[in-house]
Amino acid sequence: MTTITREHIEHEDLVLFINACFACNGQKEFYGTTRGQEVSIGFLHAYILGNYRRLYARALAAGINQFNQGLIVLHLLADGHGLNAAQRREEGALIRAALQNMPPQRVYRLFREMRRRRINNRRTRAVIREYMENRTNLTLDALKYRPLLRAAASHAHLKLPGELGRFVFEGRRHKRSYATPLLEAWRQAYYDAEAVFELPFSVAQGFAARHGIDPGVLLERMEGQMTAGEKRRMMRSAQERGVELEVELSRLGLTRLALLILSLPDAERQARRAELTEALQEAARRQLQRTPTRLGRVAVILDRSFSSAGSRAKRNRPLAIALAVEALFREAAEAYLGLWTPSLVNPLRVTARGATDLATPLIDALHWEPELVVFVSDGYENCPAGGVAEVVRVWRERLDPERRVAFVHLNPAFDADNIAPRSLGAGIATVGVRGAEDALTMLSFSRFAVGEASLADLESYLEARVGEMLAA
Repeated sequence: MTTITREHIEHEDLVLFINACFACNGQKEFYGTTRGQEVSIGFLHAYILGNYRRLYARALAAGINQFNQGLIVLHLLADGHGLNAAQRREEGALIRAALQNMPPQRVYRLFREMRRRRINNRRTRAVIREYMENRTNLTLDALKYRPLLRAAASHAHLKLPGELGRFVFEGRRHKRSYATPLLEAWRQAYYDAEAVFELPFSVAQGFAARHGIDPGVLLERMEGQMTAGEKRRMMRSAQERGVELEVELSRLGLTRLALLILSLPDAERQARRAELTEALQEAARRQLQRTPTRLGRVAVILDRSFSSAGSRAKRNRPLAIALAVEALFREAAEAYLGLWTPSLVNPLRVTARGATDLATPLIDALHWEPELVVFVSDGYENCPAGGVAEVVRVWRERLDPERRVAFVHLNPAFDADNIAPRSLGAGIATVGVRGAEDALTMLSFSRFAVGEASLADLESYLEARVGEMLAA
């Protein structure tokens, strides 16, 4: 009988937690509800915080998604009793670094949640104050996120500099002109339609509706002021109104570029095939510069079954991650074989359709003699169910007892019932991913998922990531 040690339990707990924090973002999945996600991830956070607080804090540096970073920050600030000075310093540095890397709207929503939960200790107020003091353009934040900024400032008892206090707390009740051009444009936009076009696009949208400005006119006149993300989000709306938004593909990350490609009609994808292919390659090269990795013979099996369309909240995201991973591994590998299921010749024309048959392309991949086989799938294999696990079992027992071939499953979906990304079976390391940018990092993490590294190795891994995060 196998003896389960305390170290083994701690190792499994931490791997489970970090894996979940890569895949779960609190949004509805194709096979799961939002409520199920909230309950599962909430339990996991409470359990790890209560039993492994130091490693819980260090998970902030593991590259997990920002949804879970926000939850960790919230829980750490809610209770700091019993910490020694060194722990308090490390937690504070990790919290500051995590907040600096988050989009401001997510940070301000986090501060609002602290107010709702009445988390208002001295450390919380110091974190809010320091974050807002370090913002390079607090005026723009006030314009775009005024209610959130007001909640944060009042919760932390902050006095905002210059005119910002009057703007944030008085708003339209302030009758005099502002010396700050952006704030004055906001004041005038209530009465003058032309002033609307001097505002940031996200703010101008609300005023445009007030003045009855045609959305097509707004898009056309404000294209130069829109960010790459705003252009990507508004592309479909612009096309419906006959407005062409020029998106600089080089400014998009790998996963966002794949999402943009999937939002285009098939005819446009075909017409721009050379341009879009080159853009994917360039995005993959830029990512490899950030995470330099060279791989040998790699076979990637990409699931494009119907469930890869994702949910309404995550439209096409699993499919976009598969397309982006395909581009990334093609650049990172010395020899590459990509197999879509169902089969596909041109990846740019990928759509979500059919059942999930991963076993057949796996057999084809093994004939090619790879060193590494990577699956990109939500783990819901149904044609046949359990086919991959059986092929891997026979391969290990009869043909590869030396384990020359490694199997890694990158799963972009979270299974709330199992509190983890759904596995394809024993012998396959399953790791969660939030985007293609995580894929190469998670290859190194996969050895923890199959128990090939000890708890001490995992702690050393997290300590090294903490050092990298704080140095950056």
